[in-house]
Amino acid sequence: MSNVVTRFAPSPTGFMHVGSLRTALFAWLYARKHGGRFILRIEDTDKAREVEGSIPHIIESLKWLGIEWDEGVDKGGPHAPYLQSERLELYRSYAQKLLASGYAYPDPYSEAELEGFRKQADDEKRPFLFRNHRPSLIDAWDGTKPLRFKAPRIARYEWNDLVRGPLSAGEEAIDDFILIKSDGYPTYNFAHIVDDIEMEVTYIMRGEEFISSTPKFLSLYEALGITPPAIATLPVILGEAGTKKLGKRDGAKDILDYRADGYLPEAMMNFLALIGWNPGTEQEFFSKAELINAFELERIQISGGQFDEDKLLSVNQHWMRQLTDEDYISRGSLSAPDLEKLKKIVPMLKERAHTFNEAKEMLTGELSCVFSEPTLDPKELVAKEPQDRPGLTKQALETLLEALKSLPEGLSADEVKVALMPLADAEEAIGKGGRGAVLWPLRYALSGQVKSPDPFTLVSILGPEESIPRVQKAIEFL
Repeated sequence: MSNVVTRFAPSPTGFMHVGSLRTALFAWLYARKHGGRFILRIEDTDKAREVEGSIPHIIESLKWLGIEWDEGVDKGGPHAPYLQSERLELYRSYAQKLLASGYAYPDPYSEAELEGFRKQADDEKRPFLFRNHRPSLIDAWDGTKPLRFKAPRIARYEWNDLVRGPLSAGEEAIDDFILIKSDGYPTYNFAHIVDDIEMEVTYIMRGEEFISSTPKFLSLYEALGITPPAIATLPVILGEAGTKKLGKRDGAKDILDYRADGYLPEAMMNFLALIGWNPGTEQEFFSKAELINAFELERIQISGGQFDEDKLLSVNQHWMRQLTDEDYISRGSLSAPDLEKLKKIVPMLKERAHTFNEAKEMLTGELSCVFSEPTLDPKELVAKEPQDRPGLTKQALETLLEALKSLPEGLSADEVKVALMPLADAEEAIGKGGRGAVLWPLRYALSGQVKSPDPFTLVSILGPEESIPRVQKAIEFL
């Protein structure tokens, strides 16, 4: 199947959200699976809706996810240009073919006349169809009037969708739609078909909103005498509630916002691939290579798939944990006053942070104590001291201080725990205050925070050299 050619053809009308990106991902996976070609084309013929900066944003979003293309807007290729606004002469040449074969004609009506036809249909409670108002006399097309398609036949169309199976629509779906507008730009209905023909696209993946338009597309292919590409209709991505399509108005985020929030592209690719596609196994985490190898159109589901933020966080944490400690720091753009201490903290970040932003918040929050001496609150320092044992906190810290003085540098948290836990257990055996009366003041003396890592981890990171002065300071404070 080396002749597989797929494409992603977005309109530059705003940011890239997950729905568009998943369409690109599935088309790319299928092309890579079969050693075919993947094309990036920009459909910018609706100039009224175009948003400045959208094209570089689309390119950046795809590249961030890890999708590369064989030919396209920024790369060129045998079918250049890949920007529709630069292909106007090509669309006019196809329009002339349709005119010559009798399958196109200039629209002779004004907006007021068209509105009158629509009102008449509405009054008669029937759908408005332009084909019921075809002019009897056809003028030559000079480009100042819209050019309309004249369907070769008004009949039921049937086609096989690679995901949904046999589909069909009756003659009510066939009408004389506009091919080229009066401003010289083609409509989507016309331009994308011309481009797919010229670029030799063999497989089209698109959303279910295009099903109702498919008979029009098939009619145009018929008029041009071209066999249409295979079509695969992708399921919608549903919002968190699972009741309606996730859209921009319902909180769909710009895909690059996820990058800014500290998500990994390999996690986003893994997550998106499993919305509406089932590998047929229990495997949950897929690398790029594994996705390419496993992807099959037959396993795309018909029903919508839910966008689950909690699931995305879980997948992202998995891929963050696969990084080496050095890559974790580098790719997370993590920084701290002491690089060696930061390296010691990475395993803790891997255990607890779901995104790199969470990791950064931990470094500036509960883990900031590792890089600067804490400020102590007397109430918090003695918070675990039993009322009937005043002075226990100071006594516990003095005992722990002597133990710390005997510890060598470079111990792991587990090794520190083995050395210090007997002191806490001894207090617990007395039955007055328990372990917390010993371990809490140590933890607070080292961190100065109510929420912080356990004292054994802190001693391991700080080492006895920095831990001892902090405990001494707490004793003096008391």
